[in-house]
Amino acid sequence: MKDLYNNPKKLGFGLMRLPLVDPAVGNVIDIEQTKKMVDMYLERGFTYFDTAWMYHGGASETAIKEALVDRYPRDSYTLTTKLHAGFFDTKEGRNEIFNKQLEKTGVEYFDFYLIHDIERGNYEKYTNLDCFNWIQEKKAAGLVKHIGFSFHSDAEMLEKVLSEHPEFEFVQLQINYLDWESDNVQSRKCYEVAEKHGKKVIIMEPVKGGALATLPDYITEEMRATHPDWTIASWAVKFAASHKNVFMVLSGMSNLQQMDNNSSYMQDFAPLTEEEQAICLRAAEKIRSDIAVPCTACSYCTDGCPMKIAIPKYFALLNEEKKIIKQWGWKSGKDDYAELTKTFGKASECIGCGQCEGICPQHLPIIEHLKTVAETFEN
Repeated sequence: MKDLYNNPKKLGFGLMRLPLVDPAVGNVIDIEQTKKMVDMYLERGFTYFDTAWMYHGGASETAIKEALVDRYPRDSYTLTTKLHAGFFDTKEGRNEIFNKQLEKTGVEYFDFYLIHDIERGNYEKYTNLDCFNWIQEKKAAGLVKHIGFSFHSDAEMLEKVLSEHPEFEFVQLQINYLDWESDNVQSRKCYEVAEKHGKKVIIMEPVKGGALATLPDYITEEMRATHPDWTIASWAVKFAASHKNVFMVLSGMSNLQQMDNNSSYMQDFAPLTEEEQAICLRAAEKIRSDIAVPCTACSYCTDGCPMKIAIPKYFALLNEEKKIIKQWGWKSGKDDYAELTKTFGKASECIGCGQCEGICPQHLPIIEHLKTVAETFEN
């Protein structure tokens, strides 16, 4: 079997933030632009595509069939997808989703398959529905080449999962320089647990949903002075990729320009030096004093929101508002907020049902943060 873990091209194409025909409609993907992104990615020697059942309201797996699978030989790329606990409640449901994923993507097997979003609540469900034996059976049948799981909990929980399930080959972790020393995400501690167990690591959210791509000058001045030709986003991706146990870093690219930029600086990737990594960590200390809501804009929270509230968009406005107030002392976001509410529900219309908090990978107190959004932009 081809060794997929020793791919020198460490940039993975995350298919969670594809270009949209209409930014307000998350499940209508701009297929023609996606094709151009796929073409550029493959032409530059990259091969790893990462999708999941729920991405883009269920449209991501279908989009990659049209943009990639129908257009390229099967041995020219690797395809990854996932099983998420929120979409099945029976043992039969596991196979229904898996078989539908094969149909939607148009492949006969997946190179990598993940049990998605393991944390304390989901772990119990995955155990009760025998998902860990189930995924091994898929591998034995040749329907999956490599098995792993994505993880959104603390290092203690990761130790438990890897101790009880040594059969997993890799783990997908949220790692970026802002979360490296976070008490909530525990990027460093989780990475060290994976390393201790000899598991390869895939990194998600290296730019923290785009939050580390555009930063104020007072935060990035040391980065710009050290490497004037590097983009700010490239520092974040390179920081993630520089850890020796990492074999892939996912980037959720949303347009051709982002693909061009990311694939350019990752073509001949060289790990950051210790001092360059230290520069990133010093920037993180400054960012932590500024950020209001550490949202990664994954949009898991929005699909089931009964009030159609644009939660990640509102949190992005709130974070930007805090930066602007700190730098210049005035507010600017009310007009942008008012424009968004012409399409989406207002933050004040939240009914407190809690579905968003139940699925949030960052475990954010979303309901309370929405109250802050309403106080900031509606009054």
